[in-house]
Amino acid sequence: MTATPQWHIYRGTNEPHDGIEHLPPPPPWRAFEGPVVDQSVPEPVAPGQGGHRANAAAGYLPEADTVELTNISLMLRRPLLVTGKPGTGKSTLARSVAYQLRLGPVLHWPISSQSRLSDALYQYDAIGRLQQTNLARVGAGSEQALSIGQFIRLGPLGTALVGQRRPRVLLIDELDKSDIDLPNDLLNVLEEGQFDIRELTREAETGDIRVPTWDIDGWATVRNGRVRCHAFPVIVITSNDEREFPPAFLRRCVRLHIQPPSAEKLSQIVTSQLGEVALDGAADVVEEFTTLRDTQNLSTDQLLNAVYFATSGMEPDKVARLSAVRRIFRDLGPGAEG
Repeated sequence: MTATPQWHIYRGTNEPHDGIEHLPPPPPWRAFEGPVVDQSVPEPVAPGQGGHRANAAAGYLPEADTVELTNISLMLRRPLLVTGKPGTGKSTLARSVAYQLRLGPVLHWPISSQSRLSDALYQYDAIGRLQQTNLARVGAGSEQALSIGQFIRLGPLGTALVGQRRPRVLLIDELDKSDIDLPNDLLNVLEEGQFDIRELTREAETGDIRVPTWDIDGWATVRNGRVRCHAFPVIVITSNDEREFPPAFLRRCVRLHIQPPSAEKLSQIVTSQLGEVALDGAADVVEEFTTLRDTQNLSTDQLLNAVYFATSGMEPDKVARLSAVRRIFRDLGPGAEG
């Protein structure tokens, strides 16, 4: 087995550790000077307690190329732009990094054609504040209820940029589905590592304001109306290659194309998720998957579902079992039937 290079903070194993504490300083042009502010940060997810997404991250076994480029992204404090076929683990990579480096729950920003940068930074409930102001005027409210911070909530990107010693992981999922201007809109924020909350900067002598974050029951202190990064977040941007991104955007990313797992890696994944007994009992299913994968777009999730079905005892006859398994192995490519 090849020894893990010392500079690999993310090791691509399923063992959580505190290697992020040993991450070297950033390049001078990627050093951020935002203050470390008071906030609540969720505890790292314990093994077996994070639901199906955390369990999938715990069993994720990336190829060596994925591990190396992820570490380059960490070292350079640059977003990791991940492409590849559906089901190759693009989104799971972000959760794996968060799980293994103990960086808390992933901040998830799923992209659609309606996604806007402003919403990912923060949302302001102007109507709610107006209602509270009117109640206070007639004596039905309290001074505490008028704090503007109660009507502002940081979005996933805004929460990721809050000043903290350990970075958070932000998953920007399927950016290629966005409006054509969104990648360019992201550039300034990702380069500067900060943004202003206009509703706070307009207030005289704003000072420190406590606002809710994207985390459940989370909060953070915003100083003088500006969110400033201290530790640049680990940003994983996924794309299904449905369109090209602007060159200026690509220059600022570390680019990774995830290839489908090798046959050896597939066996390791099945073993890590379902055990050696399942792998031994479904060797024909794994072989069928690797054969069909040469001509179809199939995902590792489909293989795991098929192996689970094949070893559950629901269909003991191997011929009938394999026939049923082929119904699970449906082509995921564009234009595929069904």
